[in-house]
Amino acid sequence: MKPILKLYRGYANEQELIVMGHVFKPTTKEEYDFQKKKFRNARSMIRMYQTKTQANADVYLERQGKTIHTKTLDDGFFKICIPINEILGYGWLDYRVYIFYEGVKIEVKGTYVRPFEGNLGFISDIDDTFLVSHTKNPLKKLYILLFRNVNARKVFEGAVPHYQALSTAGRNNKEEQNAFFYVSSSEWNLYEFIVKFTELNQLPRAVLLLKDIKTSLMDLFVTGRGDHNHKFEKIRHILEFYPNLCYTLLGDDSQEDPYLYESICKIFPVTVMAVYIRQTGTHKKLKTQSALKNISSLGIQTCYFRDSHEAIEHSKSIGLIK
Repeated sequence: MKPILKLYRGYANEQELIVMGHVFKPTTKEEYDFQKKKFRNARSMIRMYQTKTQANADVYLERQGKTIHTKTLDDGFFKICIPINEILGYGWLDYRVYIFYEGVKIEVKGTYVRPFEGNLGFISDIDDTFLVSHTKNPLKKLYILLFRNVNARKVFEGAVPHYQALSTAGRNNKEEQNAFFYVSSSEWNLYEFIVKFTELNQLPRAVLLLKDIKTSLMDLFVTGRGDHNHKFEKIRHILEFYPNLCYTLLGDDSQEDPYLYESICKIFPVTVMAVYIRQTGTHKKLKTQSALKNISSLGIQTCYFRDSHEAIEHSKSIGLIK
């Protein structure tokens, strides 16, 4: 047995590079298998919430011939913020982090993004925004999470072409993509699942910013619920980290997205250009309509839609995509 070092996608601007990850205690439990079905998938998913993190573990990052040393926080998480004064490229770039266990070096390669020069950024929720999750029905959401593997999970019709169009909006070179972030109340436990789902469905490659990791089986039964303030803080951080971008925010009306986005728009009335909210029920919610009306009064475009094709047409009408 040996500890597990997991890295998450990092991000950089002209002055700073941020990389993140977790260190887990040695375990014999196997990694989440995306191919397992029904009860085997449930067992694999449950194991992700029984993981044990390693506090105060030594973590090392090699960069341009220098070794940067830090330690994990109490929950095994590490976040390294590195001042930079050079441009090594744009798009997705590699970084390496390592730990030692009984004198043996354990090294893992991660990636970080330095967005191509441009003026658009996109921040999206996950559950019931593009991933069908049934958040309003906790028992159904839990059933699907446990008994349907990543290959059986569904994406909303029209969401993929909309997101793909947004990722290359305003660019002549389709190889260059806009900055994309997925900010969710799902925990870091589900990171690999979300990455695999977005890859399978050809959604834009994005930086994921998730909720603190959970290490109790009981946390699985309330995944994605509770306080959503972390989403507000992470979205605000992105807008401050890349202040020269104009942002489009995408979410849904199943929980707090309309009101979180309303608060963000009040703080960044120039930075946010559009807000998209998916209607998850049979009828539009009056409270959501009120929030979007208030956002619109700031001169920010809004779209409250049931079908992603409505969102696509709206994006075309405001010149966001062609």
